[in-house]
Amino acid sequence: MDAYNNNSNRSNDDLDTTELRARGNWNEMKGKMRQQYADLTDDDFEYAEGKQEEWYGKLSKKLGRTVDDVRDWLRKL
Repeated sequence: MDAYNNNSNRSNDDLDTTELRARGNWNEMKGKMRQQYADLTDDDFEYAEGKQEEWYGKLSKKLGRTVDDVRDWLRKL
């Protein structure tokens, strides 16, 4: 299954909460993400509103983790 098309049991509200949280402390989150994964580039942090599934998929492939793992990781930052 392609990471971009991962059908999760999570609701759209769950994704929106993550998106809003990410906007609220984005610079702090980027710093924490870079501490854990030094190979993340500025391009990896390019996030377009409404494109969260593609962004999660991109991070998933780069980090070698599932999309759900990436979502959970970001929520815990």
